[in-house]
Amino acid sequence: MSIVVLGVGNILEEDDGVGIYAAAFLSANYTFSHDLQIINGGVEGINLLNLFLENDHIIILDTINLDDAAGSIYNIPSYELSGYGLNSGGAHEVGVMQCLDMIELMGHPLPESNVIGIVPKSITFHMGLSLELENRFNDYINTVINYLKTIQIHATPNASFKSLTEIIEAFKYPSR
Repeated sequence: MSIVVLGVGNILEEDDGVGIYAAAFLSANYTFSHDLQIINGGVEGINLLNLFLENDHIIILDTINLDDAAGSIYNIPSYELSGYGLNSGGAHEVGVMQCLDMIELMGHPLPESNVIGIVPKSITFHMGLSLELENRFNDYINTVINYLKTIQIHATPNASFKSLTEIIEAFKYPSR
């Protein structure tokens, strides 16, 4: 079974980048018991269609606009979001959901997929996360790790550990 953890979002729009930061954090800080890919999908949207066609299970990390407090975390099967789009303020979410719609229209079996989403506080032109999402980031990561356990994938922390601040700084200053 091929499994992908897909971080989507825009790191230039504050909390919208949480999926990208989470994917980078998982990749930098954990070793997994099963071979899985952790991919920065950015704002590629519909350009990720082949990723959905070629893999059995996709775990999408992203913000999700729901009427709840900033930092609230949800794990929702993608089929439950069909027709709603995610975080309707950005183009990448529509494209990701459209990938699933297109696969269905093409007559291909849908990969198992779900969105582990977190309600944003602020989506504005700023690199980094709002204080609300910074405070909930470890809970968000633990939600992903706990979900992976349900599909028999265990995460082991690496000996050297990069903080969220270090992950964000690496995106701000990639040559460091």
